[in-house]
Amino acid sequence: MTTQTILTEKTVSITEMRKNPTQYFTDEPVAVLAHNRPAGYMVSTQLFETFVKALEREQAIKGFQANFRPSAARLDGIARTGNELIQAATDEDLGDFTK
Repeated sequence: MTTQTILTEKTVSITEMRKNPTQYFTDEPVAVLAHNRPAGYMVSTQLFETFVKALEREQAIKGFQANFRPSAARLDGIARTGNELIQAATDEDLGDFTK
């Protein structure tokens, strides 16, 4: 039998999480379990940003680099794709959207 470490106080099954996922984006991590094993963790935007900033500070001190933020090329691609989708959208696609 393999032992799995759960690094949170709170857990939720993936089945329960699917019913209302937004309630699990809290200021403390929640382990999401699939078949009673951790499949991932859910955290709020604020907590995730805090984690990333702390890791980036640690990286600067220790001199290694991991990429948590999209590159300029990736952001350009996202913007280009979004613009193409908006330009191709019909009035029906946009519904009640106004500028």
